[in-house]
Amino acid sequence: MPEISRFYGIIIAMFHDEHNPPHFHARYGNDKISIRIKDLSIIGGTFPPRALGIVMEWASLHQEELLKNWELAMDFKPLEPIAPLR
Repeated sequence: MPEISRFYGIIIAMFHDEHNPPHFHARYGNDKISIRIKDLSIIGGTFPPRALGIVMEWASLHQEELLKNWELAMDFKPLEPIAPLR
C-alpha cells in the first residue's frame, strides 16, 4: 500500500491503477475508509468519529496535493509524501 502520510495512528494511502472517482484510503487500527478527494465524501468503509474528523481536517488542507498524487498514481509514478496533521 503506497503510504503518503501518517499521523495520530492513521495511515493515508493511495493505490496505483485505481478506479474513479479520485479518492484516497485511510486506515486506523482495523477500520478502513475511502474518501473522494473532490468533495471529501465517504465512498465506503467505516471509521471512528474522532479519527474521521482528523482525516477530514487533514484532507481539507491537502486537497490539491491529493489530486496531484492521484494523477501520479494513474500514471504509475511514485507518489509524493504529504505532511501529516500537526
